[in-house]
Amino acid sequence: MSAAIMRNWPQAEPIAYCADIGGSFIKFGRAYGPGQISVEEQVPTPAQSWSDFEEALAGLIARIGDRNGALPLAISTTGLFDKRTGQVNAANIPCFAGHDMVSELSARLGRKVFIANDADSFALGEANVGAGRGHDVVMCIILGTGVGGGLVVGGRLAQGAGGVTAEWGHGAILRTNITLGRTGEDIFVPRFACGCGQHGCTDTIGGARGIERLHQHLSGEARNSHQILDAWEGGDPAAERSVEAYLELLSEPLAFAINITGASIVPAGGGLSARVKLLEGLDRAVRGKTLHGYKEPLIVPGHHFKHGGLIGVSVLAAQQQDQA
Repeated sequence: MSAAIMRNWPQAEPIAYCADIGGSFIKFGRAYGPGQISVEEQVPTPAQSWSDFEEALAGLIARIGDRNGALPLAISTTGLFDKRTGQVNAANIPCFAGHDMVSELSARLGRKVFIANDADSFALGEANVGAGRGHDVVMCIILGTGVGGGLVVGGRLAQGAGGVTAEWGHGAILRTNITLGRTGEDIFVPRFACGCGQHGCTDTIGGARGIERLHQHLSGEARNSHQILDAWEGGDPAAERSVEAYLELLSEPLAFAINITGASIVPAGGGLSARVKLLEGLDRAVRGKTLHGYKEPLIVPGHHFKHGGLIGVSVLAAQQQDQA
């Protein structure tokens, strides 16, 4: 059953404030238990000024009020979070650079602060109160502007060095030559430059900007991802060719990641995950390449598309409370 999102939880006391921080906005609310949140307010993210960012969070807490004393703050954020240093590397929020966000925000706000990156937050929520509930190993994927991922084992986040875990979108492993099964056509796909500094990463073709890049390379047409997928679903030959290439290229590194992690379900989030036919096609392609023969759908839509970050850190806050 999907976790509920309400303004007020009857006969419940909040266990934490929760914030979902993106490059443009901070979504803020309270958590009452795993998957139980209220969404209270949304404000612009002060991406250029650390002091303004601290003040924005302080102001949100002050406006909502803290009747229960120093409630902790659980944060889902864009960028990679390194739990050893407390730092977040987020290209679209430059004011984070060089700051130990855990200790500095805790000191400024007078409360404990817990942080997880947005893909990890989504994974934690889906594994505990979403599509992955009941599965021991859950790998979540993000198919948004780019590609991301998170891994949960036994209901808890697996967090690697520098905050990198299940980041299947990076690493130069894409093939440059593929044969389309429908027509037998051999096509060449260059190793496009990636924002991480490498060439040929899955991220260069896997997200919305990637499918646009791939389609333009193969067809010469400049279309946005929605136009490409609408055309594909409508039987347009150029879009069919691009999407077939996309599914072939994307399914290989994803199947490899599933073999490595041993995940038994892969909930998907991000804008492209709302395209049901595309996700079904990716699921079929991946299950044809994994070492284990999955009989049931493996790649499925996540339950918490809209508030995945807040849902995830509500689980994180509850787990931290249990450890206290």
